[in-house]
Amino acid sequence: MQCRHFGTCGSCTLFETPYREQLLEKQARVRELLASFYAGVFSVHDSLEEHYRARAEFRIWHEGETCHYAMNRLDKQGSIMITECPKVIVPIEKRMWRLLEAINGSPVLSRKLFGIEFLATSTDSCLVTMLYHRKLDAIWEAEAKQLEPLLDISVIGRSRKQKALLSRDFVTEQLTIDGHDYKYRYYEGGFTQPNPAVNVKMIEWVTSRIAEDRREDLLESYCGLGNFTLPLSKLFTKVLATEISKNGIKAAKENCQLNGVENISFVRLSSEEMTQALTGVRAFRRLEGTDLKAYDFSHVLVDPPRAGLDEDTIMLISGIETILYISCNPETLSRDLEVLTRTHVVADATLFDQFPHTSHIESGVVLRRQA
Repeated sequence: MQCRHFGTCGSCTLFETPYREQLLEKQARVRELLASFYAGVFSVHDSLEEHYRARAEFRIWHEGETCHYAMNRLDKQGSIMITECPKVIVPIEKRMWRLLEAINGSPVLSRKLFGIEFLATSTDSCLVTMLYHRKLDAIWEAEAKQLEPLLDISVIGRSRKQKALLSRDFVTEQLTIDGHDYKYRYYEGGFTQPNPAVNVKMIEWVTSRIAEDRREDLLESYCGLGNFTLPLSKLFTKVLATEISKNGIKAAKENCQLNGVENISFVRLSSEEMTQALTGVRAFRRLEGTDLKAYDFSHVLVDPPRAGLDEDTIMLISGIETILYISCNPETLSRDLEVLTRTHVVADATLFDQFPHTSHIESGVVLRRQA
């Protein structure tokens, strides 16, 4: 990828390193952190070098009467106005500059606008959230509504304690995974994987690593909107999937309906609460109608935030035959493996390059219980 803002814009920090070298450096970093636990083949799942990011947030910089997209500077000395961003997927790129032109042609749309967020799909749906330092009125809504057919987008306006929803607050993605099409409803403000192509590689890596296993039921923590859950459900008798976000659970249940999946129970529980429920420490009204004793978990999938897993969850999953751990922080993954490898052995490890041109690392390991 080439960008005229490399070296100034703070979004891409590895601008001086060729992409293949970036991958080798990331691979070496994870190998070093996992060296005590795994010495086997370490696969790498690369990304497109440009047009890979389906979520993007831009500041709006006002220069006189003109609005510009802006990003934080790499040297952290304020902002830089940008005139291109080749990392965003084409459905964003083809709209963002026309959108800016329309904003600059409207004093109503441009006044006190300070940010724009894009959420798009590989199937060309696009949701735009416009952020303001003022209350949005009917005049704003009338002008913003004209953007929707003009750019084939859905528009949301936000200001303090206000959400102006003009049509819908979600986009629908369709991903082909292991030869099957899955539909996902992505809501504004909810967590989604930012790199659609690498996301498919992540899911297919997981399914391929358990396809030949003895499989009963699956336990999943941090399930989000069902990104992994839906494709994995066809490999198991039953699935219990937990997530702390109300909106995440709402989207996950809708995604089940969109795909005609009926063997998943999505429950709003944190990882800690999931452990308390499954160990009988505490009962939850949110689990009414769910017979936890009916589950025979042969596999567990965890995809925690950067902080990694809490101690109680580690103890719980240590009793399950196969652990699938997706990590966005190799340091906390290494820390958690110190405990998990007392009962399990790392059978496979990989790297997913969700964020090219940055030092961010996403990785995955498969752990199997020792005899």
